[in-house]
Amino acid sequence: MGKPHDRHPADTAEAAPVVRITVRDPERMHELGRRLAALLTPGDLVLLSGELGAGKTTLTRGLGEGLGVRGAVTSPTFVIARVHPSLGDGPALVHVDAYRLGGGLDQMEDLDLDVSLPESVVVVEWGDGKVEDLSDARLHVAIARTAGGEEQERADDVREVTVTGVGPRWAQEDLGTLRV
Repeated sequence: MGKPHDRHPADTAEAAPVVRITVRDPERMHELGRRLAALLTPGDLVLLSGELGAGKTTLTRGLGEGLGVRGAVTSPTFVIARVHPSLGDGPALVHVDAYRLGGGLDQMEDLDLDVSLPESVVVVEWGDGKVEDLSDARLHVAIARTAGGEEQERADDVREVTVTGVGPRWAQEDLGTLRV
């Protein structure tokens, strides 16, 4: 058996029930991000996984809108991380793209995410296996394309989103409110 962070989130005793959501288009992915924002508080860590073009940044854009942060939420691929300060009294959004980082938490240390985490919501695209040690409580959001459907061009927009809460922070949270 590997280290604790090597296990799938659903394998841990603290895992909240897994919620699976079918998202039919980018507008609904955006809305899912807004709904997710309503559940988040300062100190929350959200890990996003899914292939290129799956909708990770679209979801984060909705999350930023729901949190009421400043600046356009775009993919931070070339800058690695962007901080979006709150326009009100809510938490800032730290949006990280770990796609090009291969060394796990060691390479992530330069970003000082552990310093930002207590007062911010930190969202890490491609973060699985790299940042789990930042917090014992986190959300894993996996986005997958679906196959088939009534019309192929519409089927290309359909995604299956699986949200898994890990740790005591998420044990009693009703993730069912994320359904759009």
